[in-house]
Amino acid sequence: MGQKPTIAISHLGCEKNRIDSEHMLGLLAQSGYGIGADEEGADYVIVNTCSFIQAAREESVRTLVELAEADKKIVITGCMAQHFQTELLAELPEAVAVVGSADYHKIVDVIERVEQGERVTEVSAEPTYIADETTPRYRTTTEGVAYLRVAEGCDYRCAFCIIPHLRGNQRSRSIESIVTEAQSLADQGVQELILISQITTNYGSDRYGTPKLAELLRALGTVDVPWIRMHYAYPTGLTPEVIAAIQETPNVLPYLDLPLQHSHPDVLRAMRRPWQGRINDQIMTQIKGDLPDAVTRTTFIVGFPGETAAHFEHLCEFVQRHEFDHVGVFTFSPEEGTPAYDLPDQIPQDVMDERRDRLMTLQQPIAEAKNRAEIGKTVPVLIEQEHPGTGTYVGRSPRFAPEVDGIVYVTGEAQLGQITPVEITDADIYDLHGIAR
Repeated sequence: MGQKPTIAISHLGCEKNRIDSEHMLGLLAQSGYGIGADEEGADYVIVNTCSFIQAAREESVRTLVELAEADKKIVITGCMAQHFQTELLAELPEAVAVVGSADYHKIVDVIERVEQGERVTEVSAEPTYIADETTPRYRTTTEGVAYLRVAEGCDYRCAFCIIPHLRGNQRSRSIESIVTEAQSLADQGVQELILISQITTNYGSDRYGTPKLAELLRALGTVDVPWIRMHYAYPTGLTPEVIAAIQETPNVLPYLDLPLQHSHPDVLRAMRRPWQGRINDQIMTQIKGDLPDAVTRTTFIVGFPGETAAHFEHLCEFVQRHEFDHVGVFTFSPEEGTPAYDLPDQIPQDVMDERRDRLMTLQQPIAEAKNRAEIGKTVPVLIEQEHPGTGTYVGRSPRFAPEVDGIVYVTGEAQLGQITPVEITDADIYDLHGIAR
């Protein structure tokens, strides 16, 4: 029997996509395939694509074209494969397979069929699969951190969002399954687990009939891992029970990623968000009262169709009033197949760009003041990279999530993949500087 081919993966998009990539690599490695870090030397390259917004699709297409021009055999997976399967096969003769966003667990069978000469399309019309603690996984993050998916899919139908079409309705894992995987990751030396799904605060509502995030957080409190961070905490799900679970579970960080999208009720109604602007104000006030040490991150969309200058001013005042630690701002991207695609009163791109830049400029002194307040404190930092030659390290404090927030530059003695106390000596808009103690 001949040696099995070597497979590399080009991962694009969000951390939910990353977990899919890790499961594909785990399944392939378990079946004896070589895993190559180098696309050039691999027999096949899996491109795990993103199709959330136009810019993400353009990046996916660029990657596919570059690999096609290099005569690589390409397996296209992920959200863009789910979205444009027929077009991708027609446009890219180098594509040997297209695999949908909830069909990644079939990757071994797909490669075997391709090896037999078949051009494979494996795309479920209704995505229903979700991996569990028994699914092999080949981690691609730094050794100290791992993402932990608690649910997949979304039951909301926001006017701008294509994700439910690409990922299906919400399907939650059991608390037992999540805790088992969390303990396995802790046993591997992981120091930080990041809980992800489309709406983490809705976790369990489909499986148990009611959201069970508070119960999940308390169950994860029994796992021997120092930090548990939550992403995608939607405002309506931050119930008193969830806030109490954050307060009372020592390894759950008081870090709240709140994708608010806007502040004005008129815009939120047009977006078909399942709450109104007054809820956003109430939630922020509640957080400040109940979790005074909470670190808050949010994202906003500017330029949604019909957003007036007055709506935008409302958003600017909201950002200044609530002083978020971290803010991401995106311009509206019209996605074909969503209700917002052909709404009237579309905003010109140059106006959207100006609003984005203005909001980010408003946020910068707030972010810098938050960072400068850390100077003189000694804080725990998870060390993730070492710069050979300079003797400096790069890590993150509990205030910073990977890739979306800032980093901490550390001098002194430290160990990769471990949490070390660091005295903060300087700060700028996005990052901190300190000395390991």
